[in-house]
Amino acid sequence: MNDQTFLLPLTDTRAIRITGGHRLQGTTSVQGSKNIALHLYAGALLADEPLTLTGIPHILDTQVCSEILTRTGTPTRVVGDRFETAPATAWHPAVPDELGGRIRTTAVLAAGLLARAGRVRFPLPGGDAFCHRLIDRHLAAMEAAGATLDITGTHVEAHLTGRGPQPFTTNVTTQKWGPSLGATVTAMLLAARARGTSTILHPNAEPEVLATASMLAAGGVGITWEGTTALQVTGTDHITGGSFPVPPDRLEATTLLLAAAITGGTVHLDNFPVSGFTAALVATLADAGIELAPANGGTLAQCPAGPRCVQTATTSATCTDIQPQLTAFLTQAPGTSRIEERIYTSRATHVDPLRALGADVTADGPTITVHGPSPLTAAHVASQDIRAVAALVTAALAAEGTTTIQGIYHLQRGYGSLLPKLATLGAELTVTQK
Repeated sequence: MNDQTFLLPLTDTRAIRITGGHRLQGTTSVQGSKNIALHLYAGALLADEPLTLTGIPHILDTQVCSEILTRTGTPTRVVGDRFETAPATAWHPAVPDELGGRIRTTAVLAAGLLARAGRVRFPLPGGDAFCHRLIDRHLAAMEAAGATLDITGTHVEAHLTGRGPQPFTTNVTTQKWGPSLGATVTAMLLAARARGTSTILHPNAEPEVLATASMLAAGGVGITWEGTTALQVTGTDHITGGSFPVPPDRLEATTLLLAAAITGGTVHLDNFPVSGFTAALVATLADAGIELAPANGGTLAQCPAGPRCVQTATTSATCTDIQPQLTAFLTQAPGTSRIEERIYTSRATHVDPLRALGADVTADGPTITVHGPSPLTAAHVASQDIRAVAALVTAALAAEGTTTIQGIYHLQRGYGSLLPKLATLGAELTVTQK
């Protein structure tokens, strides 16, 4: 049995209370990547031998995925920093509604189940509340692999008509957001069990995809990249297990350094090298006044001259999942900053709560505009989005007075110990009942 089976209710009423004005300083570590881990959990469904993922993040989404794997046939345990799976002896390929509706990678998990069991029923994805998550590219990959689909307003049922996925070609590019990360992984999982070589056109090449491809390759799947044009995947009837590490989380690393920088502090990320950040993200942070330097195998982050305004856009390289936290940081930058959100054009649920704290920030379609610096003052705010809650925590660290933030359930979906880490760095915070 999983030793972390307790799942917090969606209506968790606890609140974070943060008294701003304390300079953050010190050394901390970075958890295993949430977004990479969730895709590796789906990939673990394909293993024909015991598989252990090490360095996993201790987050609620890990618990949810462990429960889904166990209930659908793959015995799974979370022990310390390890996610341990054993091969399934019988499949129950229906993702429980109460679990599948809590995470954003439901369709990816469903692809793993479809590849192994030949059929699957799953609810539409859950996760954060800032936008509706389209899965059309996922479904196209399933159909290309030979599945027939029955789609309702709330669920998808897929059935393979043959012995397993057939070799296929699919294009994972979306009309609005470019290559889909999740659909690339979905297609890889299906192709890994197809008898022959499949082609994924215009694949996403973010770390989540690269890590999943590396794990599949280590298990015996043929993986060949043809630049950004195509990914060739040659399937196998037997995928080995073993041990595979989850890389550290560049999103938590960025959240921690922005939290320190907004207070005028300095943080050393002791297990996260500068090379763990994309060049585009390093450039954006530099434009905002944040300097990153190698230090003792990790990264020293500081903002010696204070925040600077920026003109930037989110891309696969600059990470939409740090846009809310960056917006909070830019409230303290003199001048006008603009961020064009190119991944999720409706990602602005943090704007109104930041305004409640005193920020001069607006959203006009996909463009977020910040005028600064703004004196922030304590308020009672809330959000139902992991990164928006992280943005409110960031802003509260610089606000005068004690801010109350609700949304701890969502924060803990993505950050296992962010609040204790901030406290260790010098933040004055508590978690209380409402």
